[in-house]
Amino acid sequence: MGVSTLLDRAAATSWLDRVARPLRAAAGAVLRPRGLRELLQGVPIGHALHPVLVQVPVGAWTSAAVLDLMPGQRRAADVLISVGWLGALPAATAGWADWSAQRPEHQRVGLVHVTANVLALGLYAGSLVARARGRRLLGRTLSYSGYAVAGTSAYIGGHLVYRQAAAVNHAASVPYLAPGDWSAAGPLSDVPEGRPVARMVDGIPVCLYRDGEHLYALADRCSHLAGPLHDGDVAAGAVTCPWHGSTFDLADGRRRGGPATAPQPSFDTRVRDGQVEVRYRSVRNRS
Repeated sequence: MGVSTLLDRAAATSWLDRVARPLRAAAGAVLRPRGLRELLQGVPIGHALHPVLVQVPVGAWTSAAVLDLMPGQRRAADVLISVGWLGALPAATAGWADWSAQRPEHQRVGLVHVTANVLALGLYAGSLVARARGRRLLGRTLSYSGYAVAGTSAYIGGHLVYRQAAAVNHAASVPYLAPGDWSAAGPLSDVPEGRPVARMVDGIPVCLYRDGEHLYALADRCSHLAGPLHDGDVAAGAVTCPWHGSTFDLADGRRRGGPATAPQPSFDTRVRDGQVEVRYRSVRNRS
């Protein structure tokens, strides 16, 4: 049985939700300021901040592992382990912010990920204590053990992203699948006033919203975690995803709030002979 299979089983283990619930509640309390939460989730840079911050502990601990094999580099190795330990704290906080707005399956595997990280931090802390007391062999043993555990944790993080599609843009495929020309989306009479509805357009779910003479169209699957926008609420010219509260401007798909870091693909609309037609709003079509 492969490690990925074990992690898939963890994703299906519902009792882990009892551990996840208080951690989600704590994230809601600690990360309540919108600006702080959006900063940690990577909104200003357009994607998750966590993998950027992880470079500090990973790089420091990798360098320390090399220096521990070289004569005369004890002090440098000790300093780098300390730098990695301190750098892990903001990285973990950003990961916590991402984790708090993920699906239950993601959060269950995320608990395994964080458990490995805590173990790695404990081993590195023990290594620093042993080094300070002059027990260099024990210190190196603990730090190499911590490095192995941190590497395992990195594998679990990769599983979350590359196998479970956590913290990725779930609407990224729309520009490649959407037709380049006008396509039928059904009769205008089937689009009620003031309520979003879903229509399939050449195999792509599209959310339509009618406001008087204005007709808006966005990709229906939220870029955050593919939630159905047509089940969301509309207010002040924006639709809010019912799953995690990401909000997008109806006119152009621009992100207004929530955990999403990517905008929502938008479509031009027109009505011909009572039929709604939509066209993906590519850079070419926006001009």
